[in-house]
Amino acid sequence: MRIHDAPSPNQDDRPAGMPVDMLVLHYTGMPSGAGAIARLRDPAARVSSHYVVEEDGAVFRLVPESRRAWHAGISHWRGRSGLNDRSIGIEIVNPGHEWGYRPFPALQMAAVCDLCLGILGRHPIAARDVVGHSDIAPDRKQDPGEFFDWEGLAANGVGLWPAPAGKPDQGPDGGGDTAALLAAIGYRPDLPLPLLLTAFQRRWRPSLVDGQPDAGTRAALAAVAALAEPGPGPD
Repeated sequence: MRIHDAPSPNQDDRPAGMPVDMLVLHYTGMPSGAGAIARLRDPAARVSSHYVVEEDGAVFRLVPESRRAWHAGISHWRGRSGLNDRSIGIEIVNPGHEWGYRPFPALQMAAVCDLCLGILGRHPIAARDVVGHSDIAPDRKQDPGEFFDWEGLAANGVGLWPAPAGKPDQGPDGGGDTAALLAAIGYRPDLPLPLLLTAFQRRWRPSLVDGQPDAGTRAALAAVAALAEPGPGPD
């Protein structure tokens, strides 16, 4: 994979001894990829990511993986917060819900997959810690959204997706306490349940994003929670 360097000044040191053990996927949410890259390199914006993947599959490196990029903001996953400290962030060019959200092209998804596999080969990132921005900031973010092909990534070794018998819209009610299952997966437990369910559905039940704990959503919750085990507490 050819990677184009486009250094951003918006970076700093990671905390001493902090592992890189999370991968966060975003969409850019701007009308163009060029505009997004310009913003991520603008000192006044104070935002950045490690990589940007264009719709044609071109990959740009803005911040070295050893450094902290400013992409996650106020964030929480599996009892950990301030996730810029320990994560690598990839911005994937897409206008997003504000500017005309659309499916991600095959070339772009192939490049995202290759990039993620390289990152996973360099860092001890568990499948359960490959997340979307909406997973770690469900009260603020919707990206990368319901059109993003999480299932295809998981089939190639990036992140989690339930086996066919446990896929959304199939099988019996998964049972279990909805809030407890969300917390077991990694979601912040003190936010309103409909908000958390909406974020979960964007990721694992994109055919129905309504924030309601129907039988299909509960079955998906149980299946994903089972995949996330065994999981240690905060690292």
